[in-house]
Amino acid sequence: MTGVFDPLFEDLPGEIPVFPLTGVLLLPQGKLPLNIFEPRYLQMINVALGGDRMIGMVQPTGPNEGDQPDIYKTGCAGRITSFDESEDGRYIITLSGLIRFDITEELSLRDGYRVAVPDWAPYRNDLAEETGAGIDRDRMLRALKGYFTVNNVDANWDAIKDTTTDRLVNALAMMCPFQPSEKQALLEAVSLADRANVMVALLEMSLAANDDSANLHRN
Repeated sequence: MTGVFDPLFEDLPGEIPVFPLTGVLLLPQGKLPLNIFEPRYLQMINVALGGDRMIGMVQPTGPNEGDQPDIYKTGCAGRITSFDESEDGRYIITLSGLIRFDITEELSLRDGYRVAVPDWAPYRNDLAEETGAGIDRDRMLRALKGYFTVNNVDANWDAIKDTTTDRLVNALAMMCPFQPSEKQALLEAVSLADRANVMVALLEMSLAANDDSANLHRN
């Protein structure tokens, strides 16, 4: 669901700056804090703040090698909704996730940062409100409790119980320390229910692997 200051689908831009970052996931309705310090990305933020405030988050397909690593074609656009400057020349921003996109073309570099032509059409429904219908919330929470226990993660379960299913799925997908390829699978899941299913499968596989490892050490 879009906010008061968010663009309508018809007003989405025809090009967007992209920020490749391994292991970082932005999803629609998610909040992503970023610490910006490279000169080219400082300039990217300057330009975005002077325009629609939108940036596309994408992941490299492999290790970050060189200035222009190969990137996945699917990313998520976010809007800068908070901004601060540090005394040592960094920008501290928050991106609010809006809508995913497929990269159809990359344009020439702009002051060192990358710019892409996005195809928004496959993800139009990202701007609509999702209710979490069809998601097995109890199974998700059971898997999450086991995962947090194994990984020694403290969680505010009262806050988790009070969070709507749609926001919980997206927040957990962004927060949990999954592998970059797994985070990409979460991003590319067609619907919220599909994303929840992928996440539960990842949590349960992690728990099963931990059980197998524990059994090996006992034998």
